[in-house]
Amino acid sequence: MLFSIIVPVYNRPQEIDELLASLCRQTVKDFEVVIVEDGSSVPCDDICKRYADQLDIRYLVKTNGGPSAARNYGAEHAQGEYLLILDSDIIAPDTYLEEVKNELQHEPADAFGGPDAAHPDFSPIQKAISYSMTSFLTTGGIRGGKKKMDKFYPRSFNLGVKREVFQALHGFDTTMRFGEDIDFSIRIFANQYRCRLFPKAWVYHKRRSTFRQFFKQVHNSGIARIHLFQKYPKTLKPVHLLPTVFTLGVFVLIALSILGACLHIAWLTWTPLGCLLAYCLGLFIDATIQSKSIRVGCLAIVAAFVQLMGYGTGFLRAVWHCLIRKETDFQAFRKNFYK
Repeated sequence: MLFSIIVPVYNRPQEIDELLASLCRQTVKDFEVVIVEDGSSVPCDDICKRYADQLDIRYLVKTNGGPSAARNYGAEHAQGEYLLILDSDIIAPDTYLEEVKNELQHEPADAFGGPDAAHPDFSPIQKAISYSMTSFLTTGGIRGGKKKMDKFYPRSFNLGVKREVFQALHGFDTTMRFGEDIDFSIRIFANQYRCRLFPKAWVYHKRRSTFRQFFKQVHNSGIARIHLFQKYPKTLKPVHLLPTVFTLGVFVLIALSILGACLHIAWLTWTPLGCLLAYCLGLFIDATIQSKSIRVGCLAIVAAFVQLMGYGTGFLRAVWHCLIRKETDFQAFRKNFYK
């Protein structure tokens, strides 16, 4: 068997339904699907049974231990030559596996990953969030775009690895709640395995459906960056500091504008606001052109500020707890970790 698709799931049966439906349409059929129910109170076993006659599907159940433990558990039961790690909120284009297979035939790889995109049926907020997470104007293009400010690291929403490589690296680090996929990618490169971006092997990624959920997600990513810095100090790059610089810059610009208004200094009042408005205009134009939607263009402004400031505040919070107060991950962020 060529591919084993491993999907951890926690209380998201509807997402699994959409993912499995998309896997039924794959042009390449040499694969199995391993669904790992991670202690869900709302299981997806009935949904998996509905696809049993269309897919080679295996449904596994374990106590809640987080996505890393679930992926490792799925890998233990997988039989494919390559393990494809997908998140439950993924929809795979019909040619996804075909593109992966073509890339592997063109040039072998021990590990790989692909970008993500917004499906036409996604809500305007989901499209705006997808833009903010992939645009060069926000993330520096580090999530799989052609233009990027940092090396590509495969992420767990769309990650592939040879089964023997996964076993040699002992899978994902189950002691990490956030950033475990970057940790895994760092170890891939550190052990001199061949790792590549497959630009055509992209997936539709629903991410979060509200800005509040999105803020929590990126805030935790900011926390993860400090955890990764503590394990691998050399992996912290200037691009990782940009959201924090942006966050502090926004507060400084607003403070200067308020100060200018209090002192009745027109240029001090309007220049900082002009800088923020110029950035917002750039986001609006770029997002509107890409999405062909003015509404998405407007929401992309909100999404960009949520993404950058959410990550920035998470980064600063982790600096305070982990680097200054010297607390461990579990002491500082106990509520964020799985039991």
